[in-house]
Amino acid sequence: MIPSKEDLLKEITFKTSRSGGKGGQNVNKVSSKVELIFNVQETLLFSEDEKALLLERLKTKIDTEGNLHVVSQVDRSQLVNKEISITKFLDLLEKSLTVKKKRKPTKIPKAVVAKRLANKSVTAAKKQNRAKPSLD
Repeated sequence: MIPSKEDLLKEITFKTSRSGGKGGQNVNKVSSKVELIFNVQETLLFSEDEKALLLERLKTKIDTEGNLHVVSQVDRSQLVNKEISITKFLDLLEKSLTVKKKRKPTKIPKAVVAKRLANKSVTAAKKQNRAKPSLD
């Protein structure tokens, strides 16, 4: 289960830097790019099993120190980028902590098997009719 947003925000650190893209001269002066950093290994909000699941599923976004990095530089505003990165972070946690149901194998219905076999015999008969007649 995902902890509350307030609890997560207590363990998150933000790093800002200058962003590329549109913004004119504003790009060169204002640090609008926001990088959210969350240490998965040292957090107390998740159990060991949940940490292992996060580390496995988010291994491409986690560095060698166990920090999860989420970057946003979509908007010109630092505050909007901060909110976007928090939303991305919460979505990542939610997607990676959901456990998929195991598929129960089911029997193929008899009607489906019969329909497939009938279709095969129709196709075989069609191809048999295309063959050259024998001279026997």
